[in-house]
This record gives sequence, C-alpha cells and structure tokens, in this order.
Amino acid sequence: RPPVAVAVAAVVVAVVVVAAAEEEEVPGEVLMVRFVLVLALLVVVAIAVGFVLGYNKIRSADVRVDEALGGIDVQLTRRASLIPALISTVGTFAAHEKAILDHVSDARAALTSATAGKSVAQRSAAEQQFDSAVGQVMALGQSYPQLNSSNNFLDLQRNLADTEDKLAFARQYYNDAVATLNRLVTTIPWMFAAGMAGGREREYYKVPN
Repeated sequence: RPPVAVAVAAVVVAVVVVAAAEEEEVPGEVLMVRFVLVLALLVVVAIAVGFVLGYNKIRSADVRVDEALGGIDVQLTRRASLIPALISTVGTFAAHEKAILDHVSDARAALTSATAGKSVAQRSAAEQQFDSAVGQVMALGQSYPQLNSSNNFLDLQRNLADTEDKLAFARQYYNDAVATLNRLVTTIPWMFAAGMAGGREREYYKVPN
C-alpha cells in the first residue's frame, strides 16, 4: 500500500540522510531541507503509484462487468433462438392457439432488441415478458396430451430449462462484478481514479419474478 511504502521509505531516507550528514558535517538546517525535499518526492511518487494502481483496478473491474453482461446476452440469445422451433412444434398440435404463439414471438423480438442495446433494465424487463410468454406456451402441454408427449417439445423444454440455469449463473456473476465495481468507485482511495478510468456505478440486473 502506498501510505505504508511512504512511511517505510521516509524512515530509510531519514537514516541515510543523517548518516550522510554526519560524514559531511552538514548543518542541521540543510539536513532538514534535504529530508523534506526527499520526503516530498517520495509522497509524489507514492501518489502517482497509487493512482496507477487505482486506475488499473477500476478499469479491470469495469471490463469484468461488460464481459459479465456479455455472458447474460449469450444465454438470452440462446433462449430466443429456441423459440422458432418451439412455435413450429406447438403449432403442429395447437395451431388455433395463435394468440399465445404470436405473443411469444413478439416477446422474442423484444428480447432480441433489448440485448442489442446497452440498458440493463430493458434486458431485465424483456426477459420477464419473455418468461411469461414462454410459460403460457409450455402450459399448453397440459391441454394437449399429444404435444406433451412430443419428443421435440420435451427436448425444447429441457433446453430452455438448461439455458435458464446458465442464465441464473450469468446474472449472479454480473451482479457480483457490479458490486465490486460500485464499491471501488465509491470508496477512498480508489474513487479518486474513477473519473480518469471512466469508472462509474453500474446498475444491477434485476432477477425476473
């Protein structure tokens, strides 16, 4: 830590300066001036080193948040990619349930649009709408026994459930990364490097109900 390094360096400098002064028989006033100048230089160096460390720490945390959000997008995109096959399969056994199928198709489009943007809130809202629409489609399996026994339908159910598990992990990883970044940009001494590093508090990903 820079403050500790400065303290240790100051002690070392003091010993060296005093030793050198005794050999050269330097007056006390000159000795004090030398000590203050060297100490001031050490403080400046420590501040610079601390700033660089803070800058790198915040930049790394910020990049981690972006990467974590990308992980969420991967799973959301994967879930959305399963919907055309789901609509096709359900449509084979329940073609007249057009309203429900159109609803899930619209929800898929909204989710795809949200993942292309930068808003975390829009992603969460679109995911909640998507989950609701998919739930309505899955509920049709209770009304149509042939659909519920379809291998394609069962495979899609498993794939959607598997993707949801991975999405839950991705959401948690993202929120952990956000917590780390937000703590850095709001606490001393790292907050002083936040502006230069482009770091700012980021919003958490709200888990759909």
